[in-house]
Amino acid sequence: MHDEEIEREIRRKNADWDFINKQPPKLRQALILFIETGDVYKAAKLAGLTVDEFEDLRIRARIPKVTLID
Repeated sequence: MHDEEIEREIRRKNADWDFINKQPPKLRQALILFIETGDVYKAAKLAGLTVDEFEDLRIRARIPKVTLID
């Protein structure tokens, strides 16, 4: 498994899917985009939020930031 796949799996497993699924469509899509890609900038743009605002939402959704180091 590649690092990106491992990181994605960790984000998926730890995410609060109940919280995510209760969000308005745009925010839900942005959270899922972050889970799948780890790209906070694209996710924030999709959500129509600043990066800081998106980070607050990500934390509430219990989605970890994951970076594997070789």
